[in-house]
Amino acid sequence: MLVLAATPMGDIGDASQRLRDALGTADVVAAEDTRRTRSLAKALGVEITGRVVSFYDHVETARIPALLDDIAGGLTVLLVTDAGMPSVSDPGYRLVAAAVERELPVTCLPGPSAVTTALALSGLPVERFCFDGFAPRKGGQRREWLRTLTSEQRACVFFEAPHRLAECLADAVAVLGPDRRAAVCRELTKTYEEVVRGTLGELADWAVDGARGEITVVLEGAQPVSAEPAQLVDEVETLVAGGMRLKDACAEVSAGRGASRRELYDAVLAARSAD
Repeated sequence: MLVLAATPMGDIGDASQRLRDALGTADVVAAEDTRRTRSLAKALGVEITGRVVSFYDHVETARIPALLDDIAGGLTVLLVTDAGMPSVSDPGYRLVAAAVERELPVTCLPGPSAVTTALALSGLPVERFCFDGFAPRKGGQRREWLRTLTSEQRACVFFEAPHRLAECLADAVAVLGPDRRAAVCRELTKTYEEVVRGTLGELADWAVDGARGEITVVLEGAQPVSAEPAQLVDEVETLVAGGMRLKDACAEVSAGRGASRRELYDAVLAARSAD
């Protein structure tokens, strides 16, 4: 079968016994970085007896057929990435999807994840959350992405490169306002772990001096705002002009805005008739 296994983000003590056992018994170990995986095994006192193959972004697609054949032939393939859970902004999704399509068994050894660790440390309401991977690199695309979070009531978790953090938080202030709460988590589980909590305005000021290490940001969900249907007609028409069906546009705009989808639909029709 295919076995996905979470690996420590920094503290070697987070490695599970199941990960240790899997590294020592798997027939094939598919690793994002073979050197790091061998170093991990050595630190855990485990000898990898199976075949080790690289499985990073640029070779992922090419490696999949042979790995599927290994599984179909009765071998156990262990997939590990450099840190955290495979498939979560790391290689893995395509291999899992391909294994499922061929009806090959897949299982997962749970463990460390920057996403859930940051959520737990944020001090924000996180009963419901979404994960958006890495924030867009370019300013225009980043601001457009942030606009989609204007009315998102779930907490949002995303990764950011340290050298782009200040710009990202400045854009967040411009788009979402300075008062939305957030937490910047860096170097989780490592020696210099740090969690900075505050409003976006406060965090943007803090980030100006620069930050190092791996960054995970948790953004508080938007507070529900009640709006009159007539006030939302222009938003609906903008989505319709972009190719969305009227009913779907009404559903998207009304979600999280405290407006009735039916009443918004009627308001759009009324506005069109008035024109």
